Formats: sequence, structure tokens, C-alpha cells
Amino acid sequence: MDVITPPRERDRIDLAPDGACGSHDTLRAAAVQAGKSDILARYAADYPQGPHDQPQSMCPAFGSLRVGLRMRRTASVLSGSACCVYGLTFTAHFYGARRSVGYVPFSSETLVTGKLFEDIRDAVQDLADPALYDTIIVTNLCVPTASGVPLQLLPDQINGVRVIGIDVPGFGVPTHAEAKDVLAGAMLSYARKEAEQGPVAAPRERPDRPTVTLLGEMFPADPPGIGVLLAPLGLAAGPVVPTREWRELYAALDCAAVGAIHPFYTASVREFEAAGRTVVGSAPVGQHGTAAWLDAIGRACGVAQHTIDLAKNTFLPAIAGALAARPIKGRITVSGYEGSELLVARLLIESGAEVPYVGTACPRTVWSDPDREWLEAHGARVQFRASLQQDIAAVEEFGPDLAIGTTPVVQHAKQKSIPALYFTNLISARPLMGPAGAGSLAMVVNAALANRHRFDRMTAFFDGVGTGHAAGVWEDMPVDHPEFKARFAAKRIAAAKAEESVGV
Repeated sequence: MDVITPPRERDRIDLAPDGACGSHDTLRAAAVQAGKSDILARYAADYPQGPHDQPQSMCPAFGSLRVGLRMRRTASVLSGSACCVYGLTFTAHFYGARRSVGYVPFSSETLVTGKLFEDIRDAVQDLADPALYDTIIVTNLCVPTASGVPLQLLPDQINGVRVIGIDVPGFGVPTHAEAKDVLAGAMLSYARKEAEQGPVAAPRERPDRPTVTLLGEMFPADPPGIGVLLAPLGLAAGPVVPTREWRELYAALDCAAVGAIHPFYTASVREFEAAGRTVVGSAPVGQHGTAAWLDAIGRACGVAQHTIDLAKNTFLPAIAGALAARPIKGRITVSGYEGSELLVARLLIESGAEVPYVGTACPRTVWSDPDREWLEAHGARVQFRASLQQDIAAVEEFGPDLAIGTTPVVQHAKQKSIPALYFTNLISARPLMGPAGAGSLAMVVNAALANRHRFDRMTAFFDGVGTGHAAGVWEDMPVDHPEFKARFAAKRIAAAKAEESVGV
């Protein structure tokens, strides 16, 4: 097994977009023929695509790789094309991973003869040191999945070290956000079966009250803030799934209810429901969202309504005051691929902003319905599985004062002199829940809204530079030649007429 260590370069790269790695249809057909039809059918049910084939997101395996790299005493091994492995590890290390990634290379011969599976099995055998690891995660990328490399035949454990094999092909898992659920669900399934067989390791800290497990990655300050909201209900905030170590999975399953903060973790929800746990959608964002969420969690945990009302009377005035103290005025479009786009839009609307469009690369689920219904009731059009073209069309249609979105959406907006903020780095990296989240977006959003005049000034200054006939690199002042355009236009018209006459 080769080991990919952190690259020294610090330049950011984006992984190949949809379609750049080869034909999805060809790979999918090969995977079905190679015996992966059950896995692909499960992914199709868990992560439905459409109306188009797939959102334009980074390689989905980045999501599952990131989950594994953030867990203690966990080794991550990739099996895939070398270019894919390099891109994944480069991006993972850019986002803060400080661990090496195992890599099992292959050739056409080892792939066709089945030797690749033997190489993976031998690599895992060599890596399974219980003094270093609790778990080894092996991930098939597109080519090994399409070739039918059977990771399910790996032993469940070696020397007491758990072994989990997953397939995360770009032609089966739509987004990197959902790939996090692929691994989280696989680990929850393994942990649930362990707990059913007998005693398991206790968590490092165990609250003396029933807990609410929080499903979906969040800003670090949000879980403690949610814990403060739950305390008057006699509840405590439990682990956040994906977890940071294996024993937290047992504590996550041993909860009173699950808060699906990110509502697309379908495989994880299936494991919680198999364990008899109730799953509640939405999150405590803003005054309305916090009130509705406390009601839903209280009902799921059997808390008396007067106790729930007491908690609401404690927190809602503070949240309303924080929102009123930092109002946001302006029209804002929201889009992204993290899965919290609907929550951010709710908070913006409660802060006073007009949000006519919310686009998310993630799918619609029953756990996102509370947020969707609230947003639609407040004038927002919600687009699940949004494409880049739909997000950009929303900017064109609504002419917002601020566009929040992915990198290409931000670029498009700024080219039109519209202030824009990158969702992942500038919006999702802030608290959203409860009193701490109220007003948390106001500073960065209002600062961006106030910069419109700077964009107008820059656009006027650079008007015409690098566009049209002046595009490219010039040693002299570029000169427009409209006579050339007219000449070629005449030729195109003549050719079109000739083609039309031949057709007739």
C-alpha cells in the first residue's frame, strides 16, 4: 500500500466536475454487470437525482474521506485512479486534514484478474494494528466500483480493528455532502450491531439526562448552544453525527431523539429508526424555527407542553431581541451544496432580508419539509438538486443586492457588480442556532451589502477590458475590426441558406 502524505502546495484546486472523469452511463452499466446493482439501487433510493442527472459539485468521495480523516484512531484507504486519489487527498489536506491517506494502486491486469482485491485485503491486514487504530475505512472510487471490486468480502475485523468497505462512485452518489452519510450510515450500522451483541465502550462523557443526537456537520459553537436550549426540557445535546471517534456512535444511537439538522442523511436515519429512535427535522434557527423545533423535540421526547412553553418563554424573547438589534435589509439569493442552505435562508428572512430564491444541491426529504414549507410561505422559491445554471438564472431573474452561493455563482454575480459571498467559507462557518445564531450573519452580510458602490466603481473603471475584441493578451492596444465580423457573418448566412436548400 502506498501512502499519500499532505502536499506542500497551498493553492486550492477544485476536483473534476460532473462528466469530466468519463461517461457516467458507461461506468454505471459496467458496475451493474460487475455485481454492484444492489448498491447502486440503494444509492438511487437514498439519494434521488433529478431533475437533471447530477449537481455540479466536487467529487463526492471527498465527503466520506473528510469524515474518516476527522475521526480519532481511524485509518482511511482509497482505491481508485491515481489522479482521483491525488485530487482527493490534496483537497482534503487543504481543508485541514493532518493525516496520511492510504492508497492501493492498480493496473489493468490487477483490476481484471481480481488481484486488486487481494492487494486491498493484504494492505488492510498490514494496517490493522489495534495499538494505532479502532477502524479502517476502505473506499472504492469510480473505476474499482465499476469493475466490481467486492469490498463487502473484506473481514469485518482484523486483530480487533474494525474494517468498513464502502463504494462512493461519482456515478452513484450525487454530492460530497451525501457521501458523508454513506460512511456515517455504514458506521452506525456496524456500531448498532455491536451494541445488539453485548456491552460496548462507554462515551468519554455521559450526560445525566436523556440526549438528542444531532445529525449533520455543524459549526462547533452550535451543539453547545443547542444544549442550552434543551436544558429546560430536561434534555442534553448528544453527539454530532458524523462523530469524531468510534465510541460516540454508541452514544449517538443511545438517545431520546435525533435532530436531523442536515435533512439528507437518509442512511443514517435508517439506522436510527432501526434502533427505535424518532427523527425530527429542521433546527432551532431564528425565533420561529426555534419555537417549532422545541415543540417537535419536546413531543418526540414526551416532555410536557407547559415545560416546553417555559423553555420558549425563556429563549424566544432573547432571540427576537438579537434579530431586531442586527437587522438585514436587502434582497438576497442563497445557494450552495452543504445542506444547510434552507436554514441560512430562514435566518436571513427572520433578520429582515428578502430571500426570493434558495437553491441546494441536496435532495428534498420529509425532514426538510418543515423548512421548505416555512420558506415558501415567506415568499421564497426553493430548488432542490439545484444546478449551477438554475442558481445563476436566479441571480439574473431577481437581481439581488447580495448573492450567496458557490464559487462560480459568486464569480458571476461579481462580474455583474453584485456583491457576493462564498457560502462554504463565509456563511456556514458561523453559528446559526439559538440565541448565538441570531444576528450572527448580520455583520458579514451587511458589510457585503454596503460594498455595492465599490463594485460599481470597479466595473466602470475596467469597462471593456478583456472582453469582446479586447479579450486575450496584447502587446499593443487591441483594435476592433467590425468589417471582419460582417464578412464572416455573410459567409455564415450563405452557408446556412445553401444547407437549407440542400435539405429541401
